[in-house]
Formats: sequence, structure tokens, C-alpha cells
Amino acid sequence: METLIIIAAAILLTAKAAWQTALGLLNRSYVKGKSISPPETVRQVMDEGTFSKAAAYTLDKNRFELFSIWYGSIILAALLFSGILPWFYQQFFAAGDGPLLLGESLFLVATMLMVSFTGLPLEYYFQFRLEERHGFNKSTHKLWVADKIKGLVIGLALGVPLISLIIYLIFRLGDWWWLWAFALVFTVQLVMMVVYPMLILPWFNKLTPLPTGELKERLMALAERTGFKARTIQVMDGSKRSGHANAFFTGFGRFRRIVLFDTLVNQLEPPELEAVLAHEIGHYRKGHIPKMLALSAAMILAGFALVAWLLKTPAFVQSFGFAPESAGPAPALLLFSLLAGLVTFWLSPLSNLLSRKYEYEADRFAAAHTAGKQPITMALRKLSEKNLANLTPHPLYSGFYHSHPTLVEREQALSETF
Repeated sequence: METLIIIAAAILLTAKAAWQTALGLLNRSYVKGKSISPPETVRQVMDEGTFSKAAAYTLDKNRFELFSIWYGSIILAALLFSGILPWFYQQFFAAGDGPLLLGESLFLVATMLMVSFTGLPLEYYFQFRLEERHGFNKSTHKLWVADKIKGLVIGLALGVPLISLIIYLIFRLGDWWWLWAFALVFTVQLVMMVVYPMLILPWFNKLTPLPTGELKERLMALAERTGFKARTIQVMDGSKRSGHANAFFTGFGRFRRIVLFDTLVNQLEPPELEAVLAHEIGHYRKGHIPKMLALSAAMILAGFALVAWLLKTPAFVQSFGFAPESAGPAPALLLFSLLAGLVTFWLSPLSNLLSRKYEYEADRFAAAHTAGKQPITMALRKLSEKNLANLTPHPLYSGFYHSHPTLVEREQALSETF
């Protein structure tokens, strides 16, 4: 059985990398072809100069993506099949004490840190080479390093207690530990929706109240008439890291906050900003947030149930070099986290299909609660231009990777309704 598990893991790893490569090459060829002769639908929403820049940006990201696929796959293969993980695990129990809460927790944390560090070269290149080349990088090396250190501190402060509690539940609660672990993780997820903008986000960005004036009055009036009462509207200094623009709301009830990137405020006119906010409110009013939370909860619950089954299947950890008789729950938890993406990747078209459905609904909500389709259309066009969005992805590639429809698709959908 151990051999079958190893073969299955190798097939999943190879199949994912090969299919991602095929999708990337397919998309590259498709974008190149469209860049030579843009479709008429694209000419109507983006000038040729901007479209050419967007195509160049897409192709540059594509080269980086193809390298990243195999870089990550080789590292994952080394972790799974080289025997380094069992050896590393044994270092935490060198005295022969066997699996203990502290050793199990430290192994998981240390291994996750090790894996995350392997991605730093790619992150650095993307930020200071690729994004810099296309005019999006606004960060400095000092700020980038500071962000990584802050992220590490916060990750350890939150992750170590959470991981330790999960392992404690496994040791103490028997067969039904996974239900309690699910309740713990999902509760933390809900709490973070409130805590993140108040306590964590300020570590990285400065948040200031939107100044009193026409824009604030317009946005507050929109929130009032759509039944979305927010505690405050804040502007975030996203421009100190990137030229990309965004907007989001977080929290719930009286803790709800609307956050606008300063780049967004600078790029759009008040009616367009109102439409963007109406789009975000549309996600709330259409019930997309609780639906996505419910889907997330189901995935977390299924994940813990599967880990609980794997803990009762010694062949699973033994396949990757761990001795079942001397291994605690940490190896199974780690292996599950490393292997899960090889399976969930194939489900991404379904989740993206649902996400795009929600985007269409939010667009229609925005058009219905502002001055028709014109403001949201102009906002989407400007954001696509400023972000050099790819308007001509290959449909198959888009199905696996894009949670949002293209600008052309969104405009066509709005035209069918308004």
C-alpha cells in the first residue's frame, strides 16, 4: 500500500505541474495572437497602446509563472520523496522521548517556516524585477524586509498557539478531536475578520478616515440607502507598495469597515468610486459573504475529517518515511497540508465559476443602485487600464485561474440587463 500511495502522490504532483505548464503555454500563445490583432470587443474598451502594454505585462508574468510552477514542484518533490522530513522530525525527539506536544508543534512550525522561506526569492523577483519593470512596484528593499519580519512575528504569534491547540486536542479528545479542531479554526477565522483591520493591518499600512466632502457624503449616502451601515470609511496608503488599486470591506455588524486604497481614490471620479463601493456592498447584500464562509467551513471540516482518517492509517505517513509507531499527529498534518493542493487544484474551475457568478451579480447590484451601468463600466475600464489587466485570456486558462470575468465579459453582461 505504501508504494501505491507514493505512486499516487508522484502522479498528482506531475499531473498538476504538467497541466499548469500546458495551460500557461496555451494562454501565452493565445495572448500573443490577440496582441497582434485585438478583437473588436477589446478595441471598444481599451486603446491599442494600453492593450499592448497589458499584453506585455501578461506575457512577462507568464514566464515567471512557468518558472514558478517547476520551482515549487521540485521543492515539493524533494520534501515528499527525499527523506528530509522524517530526518527533520527525528531531530525534535533526539533524546528518544517520543512524540510530545512541544516537539510536535515545533516540528510543524519549523517545517512551515522552512517551506515559506523557499518562496522568498520568487517574491523578491516578482516585486523588484517584474512589477518594477511595468511600473507597479512602489516598495523599497527596506520596506519589503520590514514587511517580511512583521509577517513572521505575527504568523508565529498566531500560528504557534493555534497549531499547539490543535495537536493538544488530538492528544486529549480521542476520535472526535477533529470536530473541536474545526470549531477552533473556524472561530479564529471569524474573529480575524474583526481583528485584522483593527490590530494587524495597521502594522503594515496607515489607515486614515476619508476626509469630509462630496466623496464621503456620496459614499455614506450609498451605504445608507443600500442598508449597509458601516462604522467608518478609511483610506489605506497602498501606494507605498504598489500601483495597483483595490477596495474592500471587512468585519461584520458594528465592526464593519470600508477600506479604499489611496490609488483607487486618485484614479477614479466620485461617481465611479460610488459604483465600486456599490459593487462591494452588492456582495454583502446578495449574501455572497456568508455563502463563501459556509463553503470555507465545509472545506475546513472536510479537511479535518480526512486528517482524522489519515491518523488511523499508518501506511500514509510510513509511505513518506515516517515510522508510524514513533510518530505523533504532526507528520500526518504536515503531509496533508503539502498534498492537499495537488487535489484541490482540480476543483478550482468550480470555485472560480461560483466566484464569477457572484461578480456578475455584484455588478448588476452596483448598476441598479447608482446611475445605471455607466459609472461601474467606466470604473472597470479605468481599473483594467491602470492594472494592465489581461482582457484576452484563453478560456481554459481563465477557468482554472480567474475568479473574476474579464472586462469585456462584464460589460456584455451589464448590457444584457441595462
